[in-house]
Amino acid sequence: MMRITYLGHSGFLAEVGDAYFLFDYYKGAMPRMDTSKKMFVFVSHAHYDHYNRNIFDFRQDFSEIYYILSSDITAETEEACSIKPNEELEIGGCRVRTLRSNDEGVAFLVHYHGQTLYHAGDLNWWHWEGEPEAYNTGMRRSYQAEINKLQGEKIDAAFVPVDPRLGEQYCWGIDCFMKRTDTKRVFPMHFWGNYDVFDRLMLEQCTQEYRDRIMKIEQEGQSFLLDKSDN
Repeated sequence: MMRITYLGHSGFLAEVGDAYFLFDYYKGAMPRMDTSKKMFVFVSHAHYDHYNRNIFDFRQDFSEIYYILSSDITAETEEACSIKPNEELEIGGCRVRTLRSNDEGVAFLVHYHGQTLYHAGDLNWWHWEGEPEAYNTGMRRSYQAEINKLQGEKIDAAFVPVDPRLGEQYCWGIDCFMKRTDTKRVFPMHFWGNYDVFDRLMLEQCTQEYRDRIMKIEQEGQSFLLDKSDN
């Protein structure tokens, strides 16, 4: 059993067994937590909308806490581990693997007690109208190359950008991800408070084969209970 709470933007809290996993928190109210459990705090990169120094305040509440920070962030505590793209780390019974973001920092693949989480950070198919063709081609190739590294992984919950600023190309990243990975549930993120993006996704022809695996977020603080047996 896994509980996922949406905190805002790209921030999520996952509860798996005896541990919490906090990803890219920068705003939003935290739910009540059992501080006797472990806490793993992940930050994919230093952009303001993914990193809030207040995360270090959790040291006051949790006796067993681990910080896994992208190497572009200066650690502010001895409990922090710095990690670069394409590295692996075992910490607190958790196995972490990173991908290289084609923006800044890393994406995280996390294994714990038979469950697997993926958080993209800002790794995405960034196709911007107005940019040179060579730029957009490079973004496509770099994104696809990183997602291909996930082949063979069985992912229970993934957090993937669907940025409306990209216009009609907003769904290219999540579409590529879902069609190239074995993912049970995907949580769109990085949509800048534009919840209409979920209705758009349900109407896209490309999402037809995995629409039932897209988790619809309607508000900050919303929680989802996922059964490991879900297909």
